Formats: sequence, C-alpha cells, structure tokens
Amino acid sequence: MGICKDVETGPPRREAKRGGARAALFVYAMEGLENMAFVANAVSLVTYFYGYMNFNITKSANTLTNFMGTAFLLTLFGGFISDTYLSRFKTCVLFGCIEVVGYALLTVQAHFSQLRPSPCKTPEQMDQCEAADSGQAALLFTGLYLVAFGTSGIKAGLPALGADQFDENDPEEAPLISTFFNWFLFSLTVGGIFGVTFVVWISSNQGWDLAFGISTLAVLFAVIFVSMGKSVYRHNAPKGSPITRIAQVFVAAIRNWGLPVPEKSQELHEIHDKEVGMEKEILQRTHQFRFLDRAAIVSTASGTPWRMCTVTQVEETKILIRMFPIFLSTIFMNTCLAQLQTFSIQQATTMDRNILGGFKVPAPSIPVIPLIFMFILIPLYERIFVPLARKVTGIPTGIRHLQRIGIGLVLSAISMAVAGAVESHRKSVAIQHNMVDSLDPLPISVFWLGFQYAIFGAADMFTLVGLLEFFYAESSKGMKSLGTAIAWCSFAFGYYTSTVVVEVVNKVSGGWLASNNLNRDKLNYFYWLLAGLSVVNFGVYLVCASWYRYKKLEVKEELGSSACDE
Repeated sequence: MGICKDVETGPPRREAKRGGARAALFVYAMEGLENMAFVANAVSLVTYFYGYMNFNITKSANTLTNFMGTAFLLTLFGGFISDTYLSRFKTCVLFGCIEVVGYALLTVQAHFSQLRPSPCKTPEQMDQCEAADSGQAALLFTGLYLVAFGTSGIKAGLPALGADQFDENDPEEAPLISTFFNWFLFSLTVGGIFGVTFVVWISSNQGWDLAFGISTLAVLFAVIFVSMGKSVYRHNAPKGSPITRIAQVFVAAIRNWGLPVPEKSQELHEIHDKEVGMEKEILQRTHQFRFLDRAAIVSTASGTPWRMCTVTQVEETKILIRMFPIFLSTIFMNTCLAQLQTFSIQQATTMDRNILGGFKVPAPSIPVIPLIFMFILIPLYERIFVPLARKVTGIPTGIRHLQRIGIGLVLSAISMAVAGAVESHRKSVAIQHNMVDSLDPLPISVFWLGFQYAIFGAADMFTLVGLLEFFYAESSKGMKSLGTAIAWCSFAFGYYTSTVVVEVVNKVSGGWLASNNLNRDKLNYFYWLLAGLSVVNFGVYLVCASWYRYKKLEVKEELGSSACDE
C-alpha cells in the first residue's frame, strides 16, 4: 500500500540523494552524546543535591524525581512544537542549545563556591547546615529545568527525524525504519554506558564542575553533529497543530450529532485531488468509534473544518484514541524501572562492590549492568533474531510492534520476580553473618543484582524500541513527533506512579519499606508484589493489543496527473 503522489514532469528531484543510513549517522551521534550527559546526571544528581546544595535526603530524591518526570513529560510540548511550527531538525537544534545553556549554568554554580551554600562538615550535621538561599536555589533550578526542557525537545524530535530518513511507503526502505530504531537504542545505550561510568567517576573523584562541564561539551558537540547532517536530511514540513485538528473532529461530530452516518465511505468528505499534495496521506475509514464519523458528513451547512472534517482527519483522531490504552498499559513497566534506579541502588550500597583487586564500583554506576547487556543484545537481535523471525513470520521486522512490546512486559515481570529472589538471598546473608544492623558491606557481590538488571535490560530493549516504533509508525504524518513524545511520557508517568505505589504499599502493609534498614525491610515482598501486578498489567495489555487495529493507507490513482507508490 502507499500514498498517492503527483507525477513530476520536470527534472529529477535531488531529494532521492537525501536520507538513508548516511543521514541517520548524525542522529545516532547526537543521541549518544546527549544521552551520555542526561543519564550520567540522572543517576548521580541526588549526591550533588545532598552533598553540595545541602538538601536533605528526602528533598534530594524528590528533586531528582521531579526533574526526571518533568523532562519526559515536557516531550509532549517538544513534539507539539516540532509538528506544528518547526521541522524536527530545527527542534533538535533549538532545544539542544537550550540544554547546553542549562548545563553551563550548573557548571558555573558547581565551580564557584559562593554560588552554593557552605558545605557541611559531617552528614550528622545536616539539620544545622546552611541552606541554599533564594538566589542559589534559583540558579540551580533554572539550570536544572533548562536541561529538562532541552532534553524533552530532543527526545521528541530526534527519533522522528531519524526515522524520516527512510520512506515508509518504499518496500525497500520501510523495513529499515525498524533497523533505525534498533541502532538508535544502541547509540542511546553506548552514551549511557559512558555516562554512568566515565562521567559519574569524574563527578565522584574530580569534581562536579568538571562533570557538568563535560556534559555541556557533550551536548554542544551533539548539536554540532546533528547540524552537520542538514544537507543530507529529508526534512519534514510542519503540518499545523494536531491538537487543533483533533479538536475540530470532536466539535464537528457534536455539531452533526443528529445526522445519520452514511454506510459507504465514499459519501463522507475526503480530499482526493491535486490539493492533497505530495506529502499528504489518505487514511482508510475504520469502523471503530463510528460516532466520530459524523465529523466527515457532507451537508449544506458544512463550510468550515469545525463543521466538516476529512475522513483522514477523523481517522487520525481515532488512531490517537486507539493508542491510548496501549500507552497506559506500559506505564507500570516504567514504575518497575524506577525501583531498579532507587531501591536496587540502595541494595548495592549494602553489598561488596570491590572488583579487579580493590577497585570499588560507585553505587550510581550500578545501572551500567543493564546497559552492557543491552549493548550485547541489540546487535544480536538485529543481526540474528530479526532475520530468523522474518523467515518464520514473513514480517519484515521479524515480529510486529505490539508483539515486541508484549515480550518486554513479560520480561519485566520476570525481572521483578528475580529481584525478589535476589533480595531474599541478600537478606539471608545478612542474617547468617549477624550483620542485620551493621553498616559494613555484606559478604555478597553486588553482581548478584546483575540477574534482575540483565533481564530488565532485555525487557527495555523490546519495549522501548517497540513503543517508539509503534507510535511513530501508527501516527499520521502530521503528528510523528508528538507520537514519539507520547511514548517517552510512559517514563514520566512511571516515575510519578512509583512514588504513589511505594507510599500506598507502606501504608497498606504496615511498613514494608519504612525502617530505613533494607536488612529489616520487606523489599523482597515488594518486588514480588510488583511481579504479580506486572502479570495483571500484561493481561490488560493483551486485551488492548488484540483490540487495536493498525492504520490503513488508501491507494488512490488519478489518471494523467498522479500515480501511487506501492
């Protein structure tokens, strides 16, 4: 299937020389460098808030959680800007520059001691420490949320910019979109590995000003690299506000509520002639949410898009509604991810972290374990699993997007079950060696956590790429960036939900996680509870996935002036 395009009679377009794997290389470079900075700070900023800004532990954790949640939630704004006003390329450059300014402010504050409160002499004196004054706090939060705002636009626009370099209507290029998303995750993983090892080590041993400075330069070079590819990109043209188009469908459907819905699709309003344009797609009518079809009824009173919409516009709205349950059913997996970034880090602080003859692994670097497994698994998935699955299923991508997401959800549940078993073993070691109340590291290697991290890394490989590719592929041309932004928002709601889940479980259970001593807490029970809830969530996902209908493009042929690319 394809989209009708006008036949050009002039000289051949140079557009054919644009796009492809060469253009995607610049996207990979930007993602790797930007994610190196973002992930490094995501796993270690708590120590900066606590040790340098004199925030207490609770405020430090909440500040980081709010920062992370805001960064992913603001991707909706970045996606809206990209689809409505700017091209995806311009969005990445603009928001990248904003992120550079944010890191630069954090670098300046970390370097000059007068811009920070006086440090505490000992952790026991935290209650008597000098608090950050209003100016110091303002500088911190300005830099912090400029980073959040900048990374949100990049996360919304960059995956769509890269996928745009492959024509989804070209039989040869369409399968390469899935390949792009796999290598996009690979570049994200490589950047993350450098971030949680090299940059975290710098912040712990050489100073936060140097670490923030490296982050600033990394994002600056990321902007430079993505700008270098401008001449080879296939650029998208903004197609107006998707929010306005969706609102028009609902308003028109309400206004036409008393009119009968035609059974034949040909009797509904659609644009099929030259005004469609080369980049306009025509979506086929589906029979879900038929009440919205009233928005496309042709009547004598129709005259504005707030009274009469096209079938494609109606279907664009239906797609968004159909994708919403899929989005909701992936949030809980990211709630589980939040536990691996909080409780599992705390577990690591109680375990033996010495390797290679005495080198002590920093606790914030523990998330490198799933990243390393993803680094190994992604090429194996792309080079071995996909070709084998393609032979069995006949699907160019090996398995469908929703199947890939489902596999990730199953692995997430298994990861939580394994995490509970590992925690039970860790507690048994503490009891066996009479170290339940000891602050010394337990005689158990931190790499026991590698089991849960490895399985969740595989889960992330399936689900994250599956979500990004699903929302990109299913979104209409006018809301590709917004679609990928919705996928990232699953992380935001996962972080926010995590806080609620922990508080509710503590109240209902009588304090499984309330003693501030993991050796006495019931963290293993909490992990098993999450595993059970993940199984229930997967059941809900199966219902939503089986109900979902993939979008269909209409094949239209106009004699003499247009032809269809199939």
